[in-house]
Amino acid sequence: MIFLVVFLALVIDKLTDWRRAVQDDGPWLRLLERVEGGTESRRGPWLSLAILVLLPVLLLGLLLMALEPLAYGWLSLPLHLLVLLYSLGRGQGKRELGPFRDAWRRGDDEAAALVAERDLGLSATDAPGLLRAVEAQLLWRSHQGFFAVIFWYVLLGPVAALAYRLLALTIEHAKAEAIRERAGQFRHAFDWLPVRVLLASFGLVGNFVAANRAMLADLLHWGVPARQLLAEVGPVAADLDEPYAGQAGIGRLDSLAALLVRARILWYAAIALWILFR
Repeated sequence: MIFLVVFLALVIDKLTDWRRAVQDDGPWLRLLERVEGGTESRRGPWLSLAILVLLPVLLLGLLLMALEPLAYGWLSLPLHLLVLLYSLGRGQGKRELGPFRDAWRRGDDEAAALVAERDLGLSATDAPGLLRAVEAQLLWRSHQGFFAVIFWYVLLGPVAALAYRLLALTIEHAKAEAIRERAGQFRHAFDWLPVRVLLASFGLVGNFVAANRAMLADLLHWGVPARQLLAEVGPVAADLDEPYAGQAGIGRLDSLAALLVRARILWYAAIALWILFR
């Protein structure tokens, strides 16, 4: 059932607009507002985080336990699918990158900087630095929006996938620094293994020697953030050339996107083989 759910989520995401309907964060954001404004926040960030992340995860686990014995577990398939769709990343990456790509292709550095700040929340001191920041965000959003979610869903099921997404939402929307810091610590732990699996995938579908050389020093280093590793290894694995201006810069983004597509195909094949032979 795991591969079927992943396949259905892919089809729904690519062919329909249902994911946006499923990803309604309104109820959870209202819970966050009540927690930050109530007595829970004054009792400490750990209690707040338990209410925001652990409580929904426990409720999901209980519901899955109730559905699993029925109809050989097939009644839980719609719930698996809904949770996986909800746990995927927010936004439309290609659509949000469109204005930046257009400005960069024209060679209009000022317009590119403005749309990068407006649409992507990025800024840099020079044009090459801005493009590198966009590349890093493209890699990071693919990891936290897809690869990490799929990894934990396949390994531990929808409970782990939901936990990862709720931690990401807490980091993005919580106003209290202490809550964001605790959530960041947990997400760092969640990111540690899948980001290294993803980097190994980059080596298999990209420049193997260069990718392994780039990640070897920090492969087992706990303190290195996942985003930093992706920014260092991804461009190397994609064999990006040095030119940044105009169409050459767009070519860098296209090469990274192609690397991510190849990594996705590799993951689908690996999941299918794992389900088949386990």
